[in-house]
Amino acid sequence: MLQIALTSILVDDQDKAEAFYTDVLGFRKKQDFPVGGARWLTVVTPGAENGTELLLEPMGYDFARTYQKALYDAGIPCTMFASEDVQAEYDRLRARGVVFRAEPTRMEGMPTIAVFEDTCGNLVQMFEAS
Repeated sequence: MLQIALTSILVDDQDKAEAFYTDVLGFRKKQDFPVGGARWLTVVTPGAENGTELLLEPMGYDFARTYQKALYDAGIPCTMFASEDVQAEYDRLRARGVVFRAEPTRMEGMPTIAVFEDTCGNLVQMFEAS
């Protein structure tokens, strides 16, 4: 069976992304080495260092910027993260200056969700995993 080992998110500045995803969100840096004119920079969930890695991928092409901006302008999150308690995570992240699009919301038949800006041109949705 295939497993998801790595996924990526386009970022407009790898240094800014590293600071946000580690210092603010609390992920742990796993890999960081030069590749061409950029870095292979991944983060993981603390305590799950052998789990799925998130590559903070620099935008090297104009079409990538166009795609990222189109998603952002349409209010579409580019990825989702799980949390056991979305309200508590919302409160923690707001205290760290994270900008949310709305307070946590629960729709019938759906988990509680919240959408925030990652400071790197993306919207990220978190959902409550039970």
